[in-house]
Amino acid sequence: MDRVRRLALPGIVAAAAALGTAYVASVDPNQPGHYPLCPTYALAGIYCPGCGMLRATHDLAHLDVAGAFARNPLAVPMYLGIAWLFTRWVVARWRGEQLRWDPPTWLPWVLAVGFVAFTVARNLPGWTWLSPA
Repeated sequence: MDRVRRLALPGIVAAAAALGTAYVASVDPNQPGHYPLCPTYALAGIYCPGCGMLRATHDLAHLDVAGAFARNPLAVPMYLGIAWLFTRWVVARWRGEQLRWDPPTWLPWVLAVGFVAFTVARNLPGWTWLSPA
């Protein structure tokens, strides 16, 4: 019974993620008017690292991995990372342990520089293969 209680929070998180994914899978973000415009694109006219994420999620929910990569190349690696961390969290909760993860101090800097580089690259003229369109 104690393990069931420890897994309640991960279960709630998984259910919320499943409901959100089911909604995005059922309401096509490729059709205009279903979702609001990206605030970064609306205000600055540039594609941010998250632009195309709803369409990529929609594609992944329909098992279209190539389509997800086309919409946002960061989507698949990001979701794999989230799944890996979620799995580690569930296993730690199952065992009654705390999730311990001490990333290297350079990791946030590498991620930040990577996101900035990705933002610049996907907005370069002629680099339409990185745009979410």
